[in-house]
Amino acid sequence: MPHFVIECSKNITELVEETELNLAVHQVAAASELFTLGDIKVRTNSYSTYLVGGTETGSFIHVFANIMQGRTVEQKAALSKAVVERLTELLPSVSNIAMNVNDFEKASYCNKAML
Repeated sequence: MPHFVIECSKNITELVEETELNLAVHQVAAASELFTLGDIKVRTNSYSTYLVGGTETGSFIHVFANIMQGRTVEQKAALSKAVVERLTELLPSVSNIAMNVNDFEKASYCNKAML
């Protein structure tokens, strides 16, 4: 269930392979023990045009996590911090690294297996 979408400036994918970026986030999500390993989904979208602080210079990474409701605020905060720490280790020269967690409502969620 959890979906981790990594959005970043195109130059990030020139510094590190997308597969390595995805794996880093996947490993942190798995280590959190909040999710079943086989349910964790991670993907990357890189952008060739963007603004950071009003200019197209610089780099950014922002991870959007969409997870099923039921985790505490403390668990979600720890997950965000762990992902940002891991990405900072992987890419220490990138100054704009962030993450946020959004909850899915169980009542309104549906996937193909539920049909």
